[in-house]
Amino acid sequence: MDAKKNRIGGRLREARLSERPKATQEDVSARLATMSVSLSASSIGKIENGTRPVTDIQLCALAKALKVTAAWLLGEAEEKSG
Repeated sequence: MDAKKNRIGGRLREARLSERPKATQEDVSARLATMSVSLSASSIGKIENGTRPVTDIQLCALAKALKVTAAWLLGEAEEKSG
């Protein structure tokens, strides 16, 4: 069985691609680095594909970097930001 390792992958990709101009995985990685959170572009791709787990610290940083809420990334809210 090939179970997903996180719940945020699809919404992470949606938030990244809804920016204008679209944010790349490299862009998001660089934003995280400014918050002292180390995630490579490759790791962000794996998160988006559901093959890499995410810590609570990474979840919060990803939400902040993409200007959405953690609840939205988790699929628990309809609005991207509150």
